[in-house]
Amino acid sequence: MTTLADKAILSGADNRPPMLEKDMYDSRKSRMELYMMNRQHGRMILESVENGPIIWPTIKENGVTRLKKYYELSAMEAIQADCDIKATNIILQGLPPEVYALVSNHRIAKELWERISTSHARNFIDKTGKRV
Repeated sequence: MTTLADKAILSGADNRPPMLEKDMYDSRKSRMELYMMNRQHGRMILESVENGPIIWPTIKENGVTRLKKYYELSAMEAIQADCDIKATNIILQGLPPEVYALVSNHRIAKELWERISTSHARNFIDKTGKRV
């Protein structure tokens, strides 16, 4: 009989993104990309991180142009909008509390990813200005 603990072990690290550690940023970045690619619509999630969110389409109504509402999006546009949100959530879930507190105000995955990258690059430079 399979227990809940066995099921948790079988599912492995697939149910949570890899945690960010100060000295392991480069390996975490590649593991995070693999984690994103392993999700449903993984390529779209990763593209959201690399290229930014979907540019919401507009609609002309009574001579006024406005952004489409979510329910007005095509199936592919809705999936991309969902992937944009998933990308941000995946990145935030893999952050330790002290880093999360610094970047949680970012809602766009690309900006969040870049902010984490630049702040970690700065953290690895010692007082003499040499890269650690």
